[in-house]
Amino acid sequence: MFALIDCNNFYASCERAFQPKLKKRPVVVLSNNDGCVIARSNEAKALGIPMGAPAFEYKDIFERENIFVCSSNYALYGDMSNRVMTMLSEYSPEIEIYSIDEAFLKLTGFEDHFDLYEYGKDMRHKVTKGTGIPISIGFAETKALAKVANKIAKKFPDRTGSVHVIDNEEKRIKALKWTKIGDVWGVGRQHCKRLEAINVLTAYDFTQLKDEWIQRHMSIVGLRLKRELEGISCMDIEDVKDKQNIATTRSFDSNYKEYGFISERVSTFAATCAEKLRKQRSCCNALMVFIHTNGHRKDLEQYSRNTVIKLPYPSNSSIELSKFAVIALKKIFKEGLYYKKAGVIVMDFTPENVTQTSLFSNANPKHPPLMKVMDSINRGIGCTKLKLASQDIKRTWKMRQEKLSPRYTTRIDEVIKVNAI
Repeated sequence: MFALIDCNNFYASCERAFQPKLKKRPVVVLSNNDGCVIARSNEAKALGIPMGAPAFEYKDIFERENIFVCSSNYALYGDMSNRVMTMLSEYSPEIEIYSIDEAFLKLTGFEDHFDLYEYGKDMRHKVTKGTGIPISIGFAETKALAKVANKIAKKFPDRTGSVHVIDNEEKRIKALKWTKIGDVWGVGRQHCKRLEAINVLTAYDFTQLKDEWIQRHMSIVGLRLKRELEGISCMDIEDVKDKQNIATTRSFDSNYKEYGFISERVSTFAATCAEKLRKQRSCCNALMVFIHTNGHRKDLEQYSRNTVIKLPYPSNSSIELSKFAVIALKKIFKEGLYYKKAGVIVMDFTPENVTQTSLFSNANPKHPPLMKVMDSINRGIGCTKLKLASQDIKRTWKMRQEKLSPRYTTRIDEVIKVNAI
């Protein structure tokens, strides 16, 4: 058996955990630079606030409906997620953290010794009491069915107690007939359109399709999904793996046309990617640099380009990656335009202790120990104080977060203060 645990309205719930006054009040969380809505409480959804809604277009509605609006507080959300996952790991030795607010538990043999529904209720009680984050739990024989069970638990909390178990054929069929094909885990928008066009409207309809049709139109992945929905486990708990590419991208706080500004930002993004590479002990063999103008400013000339360059040798040096990133930027930068976003993506990883040397060019052997010292000092200070000469010493990247709540659990100067009288 598998259990899928999903935190309800996670970002909004994190805000409510430390601000009880927000309970039952509509809450929305904005993206980087307070651009658009990325999370909504159930109350905000009921008011018709769509996901991705531009904040400036809905400003009047936020005020009229007394909606609490806050900036993304990723330090708080990440720490709260870690607390939830740590508590969940006490219920099974096999856990897969699927996202910041979701996790799978493998419960092989648990059904022989535990009442899974009661087990789930205990899990929900302890996590909610210990963190303040409400969760929904779905149990089933496969990961795909656990997703369906979780959706039912979340949709009908009064009847299920936010815990639902699919443990027999009758429950499986009933759940699949209730689940719309667009809500099935792994069925994307294009597949959904194709399936609806042939009158496949529910997950149950999908399981009635012939294997040949599914494999022809959805490959082996679709066939595996069908087996999962039929109760045949094809996907096991996955181990945490190193990332296969790393990106650092940012939207600027304004539109900029100066090459010097864009070059400094790209150099900084490359240095950040290099630091992340070193953290997982990898080197990259290629990198991509991209720049975009502001798509919302139709009065300005639009431009969007990217370029990929193959490195002459694998590297995770901030110095070397910044140099190559600036070279790539020069290839695509166009004078006279106003840019709103840029980014660096490093790709094609190899272990840092297994590198193929070249006859003509290799990484500077002085860089690894230098980067080690640089990382150590920056970690000790707590923020990036040591920088490259290509970076602006005075500029520390700061997003527009005009409605940022305190980082209650990660900053000692922002913890909750209690006045005792």
